[in-house]
Amino acid sequence: MNKPASLRAHLLANISHLKRNPDSLLIYIDAGKLSTYLQTNLNFNYQYNLQVIVTDFSEHPNAIIVPLLAWLRLNQIDLKTEDIKFEADIISNDKIDLEISFPLNECVLVSQDSEGRYSTEHLSEPVPDHNLLEPDPYKELFPVASSTSD
Repeated sequence: MNKPASLRAHLLANISHLKRNPDSLLIYIDAGKLSTYLQTNLNFNYQYNLQVIVTDFSEHPNAIIVPLLAWLRLNQIDLKTEDIKFEADIISNDKIDLEISFPLNECVLVSQDSEGRYSTEHLSEPVPDHNLLEPDPYKELFPVASSTSD
């Protein structure tokens, strides 16, 4: 499973509290299952619930939510927003423990070489239209032919 490590790296790089206190980020996987059709191949899909917990957090929760949503937008494009759940324990007037949970899945392609050895490849998410680069509105689509005077 690659997504939990990818998310961890993203959050550690983008949340100031976690840069200073990396041990306050806890990530757990639960309710995991495999989805596969063994009749045709060995390809499978990891499906699990990811729990992200940030302890002793003294900033606004938006400082966690925004980077999390940015990562999900690229890495779990089919996630329904109502599937993102959270709980907060108020530790003191200025600190909370925040838990956010959501389902993830990862597709794994299994192939076999001519000698019977298996290899796996984690497939990346398809790039949705909302993540494609937008064209430069000021760039010309067709170059204007230069006029030359004779």
